Amino acid sequence: MPKILALAASPRKGGNSDLMLDEFLKGAQTTGWRIEKIYAADLNIGGCTECNSCYKKGECIIQDDMQELYEKLTDADLVVIATPTFFMGPPSQLKAVIDRCQALWSKRHMAKLPLRKSPNTKYQGFLIGTAAFKESDRVFQGALNTVKALFATLQIEYKGDIFVYGVDKKGDMSEKKGALEKAYFMGKLLTAK
Repeated sequence: MPKILALAASPRKGGNSDLMLDEFLKGAQTTGWRIEKIYAADLNIGGCTECNSCYKKGECIIQDDMQELYEKLTDADLVVIATPTFFMGPPSQLKAVIDRCQALWSKRHMAKLPLRKSPNTKYQGFLIGTAAFKESDRVFQGALNTVKALFATLQIEYKGDIFVYGVDKKGDMSEKKGALEKAYFMGKLLTAK
C-alpha cells in the first residue's frame, strides 16, 4: 500500500497551514493510502554543522530524530509539506529538517549510493503554503525554491502547490472560500490510481 509522509512545518498546531494539510490528507484517505503526519516542531533536530562527514557514506553523524526521518522521507511515495511563511521562507523547524537532508544529497552525489529501495517507482511531492501577506508573486518564492530543492534531492517529482494569502490568525483559513476544498481535492487527485 502506498505511503504519504505529511510534514507540518508550523510550530502552531491547528493553524492555517495545518488545517490545509488535514484537508489534503482527508482527500487522500478516500483512496486508501497509508498516512503518517509529523510535526517538525515536535522533533529534536539540530542544525547541519557542515562537517562533511556525510560525504563518505551519506550518513549524518548527528544522532537525533533526523535519523528516523531519513528513512521515512525515502520510503514515502508522496511527501506533502505544509508550511506558513516566516520572513519569506519556511520556519526554522522545517528548515532544520531540509538542511539535514544534506546527508541524502551526499549519499547520492558524493558516496554514489542509491537513495531508495525502488528506484523505478515514481515519487511525488506537493507543497501547501500560507502567508499573512496580501497576494504577491514573491511571498512564497523562498519556500517554493527550498522545497523544490529538497524534492530534487529526494528524487521526488514536484506535482504542484496550493498557496493561500491573507491568513494570519488561527482560524483565518475558514474565511478563505474554496481553499480547504481545493486541498481535499488535491489529496484525492494525487493519490488516485
